[in-house]
Amino acid sequence: MHALILGGGVVGITTAYQLLQDGYEVTVLEQEKEVAESTSWGNAGMIAPGHSFVWSSPAAPKILLKSLFMKNQALRFRLSADPHLYGWSMRFLMECTAEKARLNTLRKHRLAIHSQSVLRDVVTREAMIYDRTTSGIIYFHRNKTALETGIRNMRLLESDGQEIRVIDADEIVRREPALLDSRQLIAGGILCPTDETGNSSKFTKALAEIVRSRGGRILTDTRILKLERSGNRISRVLTSKGEFTADNYVLSLGSESPLLARKIGLSLPIYPIKGYSLTIPITDPELAPKVPVLDEHNLVAITPMGDAIRVTATAEFAGYDRSHKPSDFAFMMDVTRSLFPKGIAYDQAHMWAGLRPMTPDNLPVLGRRDIDNLWLNTGHGHIGWTMSHGSARIIADLMSGRSSPVTLDTIPRVAA
Repeated sequence: MHALILGGGVVGITTAYQLLQDGYEVTVLEQEKEVAESTSWGNAGMIAPGHSFVWSSPAAPKILLKSLFMKNQALRFRLSADPHLYGWSMRFLMECTAEKARLNTLRKHRLAIHSQSVLRDVVTREAMIYDRTTSGIIYFHRNKTALETGIRNMRLLESDGQEIRVIDADEIVRREPALLDSRQLIAGGILCPTDETGNSSKFTKALAEIVRSRGGRILTDTRILKLERSGNRISRVLTSKGEFTADNYVLSLGSESPLLARKIGLSLPIYPIKGYSLTIPITDPELAPKVPVLDEHNLVAITPMGDAIRVTATAEFAGYDRSHKPSDFAFMMDVTRSLFPKGIAYDQAHMWAGLRPMTPDNLPVLGRRDIDNLWLNTGHGHIGWTMSHGSARIIADLMSGRSSPVTLDTIPRVAA
């Protein structure tokens, strides 16, 4: 059986790998010149079930409203002429109740836990190197009230099996000595010792080479132009390099998935949310951070990544615009510099912006819809790196007629 995977980001390549493990012939089509050069390139690098809280929470509407007037909000809403933004936004707001946020967070967490388990199996089997850290992630707060709220919130994930440890500021500095000079900014935090990090792009490129070495085809610089549908089946894919056919097709194009799907009458609840990141060289490893941290007050994530740090922040409802300017990064730069003033070449920061493929409830779209040989593995939002491995395994299991170890009713848009 031949499977054609549309998209060569971390979701597409992990899907190709899992299908290859099951004996499928696989071909991946990717429009960039290399795999993992788009959204998979500049993410926070966190494999973080402890960061599974959905953005569609009761607090989100107020934050989005304030963002129309204040630029330093974690979520930003930019007015647009795109009608799809407003339809999607209404669905997002409908998910922002306490009960829906709780349920969707638990569903997301269960997929994240499964995904991390799959990742660890792959890393053990393949002995991959991708700037991995396994020291856990520290989620810290800047005042006592916020810390107490954060602890109460984290108890939800703890009830679902997440290991957490409440630690004070002294313990945070002991674990991350580079925070010593900013000790006064920290009230305490939560350590999720089983969370980990790694360079998503490096991982994906390494896994792509494994796929190639075992007979899989990965065709880059190949723009997908159109899917052709015949009844309830896809008959072929038209690209900038000709047409391709297969027994099964997997749609893993991230934010571009709904654009292609609309052409065959398929509506997907996915909209791009722009995220920003900085990759900054380390000049002195003794003074730079070695443990990933997330500043919960500012929602700025800082991840050691080899000889650099990766800083991510901001979610902007801005359509398909990937443009950016230095002022977009000023706030996250100031936050990072205040926490880690030494050992980092801030004047050499690489600025990047990418599009997170978000759904209103923050859960990916998995399985089939109406079309027998088209499988959907897309819409992974802000922790796509975390959820990619488990999603790929679920798709491979479903395509082979097996049940998944994750109870599928915990992920409501899975359809067999």
